[in-house]
Amino acid sequence: MTKQEAIDLLHENIKTESLIIHSLSVSAIMKELAKRLEKDEEKWEITGLLHDLDYEFTKENPEIHAIKTVEMLDDKVEDEIKDAILAHNEKKDIEKDIEIALYAADQLAGLITAAILVRPNKDIEGLTVKSLKKKFKDKAFAKGADREKIQQIQRLNIELEEFFQIGINGMINIKDKLSFDKA
Repeated sequence: MTKQEAIDLLHENIKTESLIIHSLSVSAIMKELAKRLEKDEEKWEITGLLHDLDYEFTKENPEIHAIKTVEMLDDKVEDEIKDAILAHNEKKDIEKDIEIALYAADQLAGLITAAILVRPNKDIEGLTVKSLKKKFKDKAFAKGADREKIQQIQRLNIELEEFFQIGINGMINIKDKLSFDKA
């Protein structure tokens, strides 16, 4: 599957603008992580795009979230992508680099988005690692962003501050596709 095919599939299955923004954000973070770890950037980017493909169908049944995505993808993507999607919702052990990355990037995208939304101009370019780190430490801020999952990135020998910068950079790279007034 190409990146464009993944984007088309995303838009066919997801109608909620904030969820599309989330998927694009996770995808951008995954691409930056792939660069940093010298992995297949397109594969990791596609994994981020598709990780919540079934969300609108499964939001009332979270126990089948990710399982439905894998069924929908069938033989369109390789098993490594499907395994990462399953792992991000804890439907399999999190072992491979791509699985750890998606598990952490999914949560980091939410934290960064929340940090952007409280900024007066809703602009990512002014967001700093220092500011994000402060918000990360504030347990009352963006409660849905699981800090323990974000910290799993350290299993890939990436420290939190570097991960925050990777996430910010990834989202800056696609800022023209992210409209946070709809997030």
